[in-house]
Amino acid sequence: PADRIKAFEVGFASTITRAGLILTDCEWVRRELIEYTGVAADLVVAVPLGVGPEFHPRCANDLKEFASQHGLPVGAYGLCVSTLEPRKRIGHLISAWRALPLGLRCRYPLVIAGGSGWRNESLMTEIEQAQAEGWLYCLGYVSESELPLLFAGARLFAYPSQYEGFGFPPLEAMASGVPTIVAAGTCLEETAGPAAVIIDPEDTARFSQVIEQLLTDDQAHARVSAAGIQHASQYNWQRCIAGTVDAYQNLLEG
Repeated sequence: PADRIKAFEVGFASTITRAGLILTDCEWVRRELIEYTGVAADLVVAVPLGVGPEFHPRCANDLKEFASQHGLPVGAYGLCVSTLEPRKRIGHLISAWRALPLGLRCRYPLVIAGGSGWRNESLMTEIEQAQAEGWLYCLGYVSESELPLLFAGARLFAYPSQYEGFGFPPLEAMASGVPTIVAAGTCLEETAGPAAVIIDPEDTARFSQVIEQLLTDDQAHARVSAAGIQHASQYNWQRCIAGTVDAYQNLLEG
């Protein structure tokens, strides 16, 4: 929105010039910031964020009550947790899901969770149509206490976002043992790493093909799931705290 951009531009330049240290959540954004602003590289330090221990694989019995409350099939739905706004490219995900065979769509419905953003009128129309066809559930906002259960009950997680500063949801899904698909050309290539399946969301056919494979191929599903758990374990809050403290100590000692 224009007012958000205006407020950002008013304060950003002066903040950069006054800063003795700038922390970013990943190396991708660190490089982007240096290129965009021309700030000295030694002033910018990347410190990855963490994933909480509440995100972990869960057995079906632990998920039954939650799934029943929301009318979801345990371990048999695709998931995207995202604000509904243009940069998240939810419409691309819906198009890819629509390209699946109808029987597969009905067996593995797509679940979208997240608050309403901006400029999403056409997206809401797409969501309503898919809901009427019976293969998409839109849950709206889901509480933080329920999110770990929502993640752990999914068959796969897809996040075709066009731009992120870090990307919590993919790592939370991976920590939950859920195979994850992310968009190429974003910092998600760094944070999700080689453990996620990286696709171009504009390529609907390829996007749909990857979705179908992870839904139906148990070996591929298990392989990507295991890789994701291992990768996500590297992102913890203890590491984040230590990196932040080191950055401040280096600033003060310099």
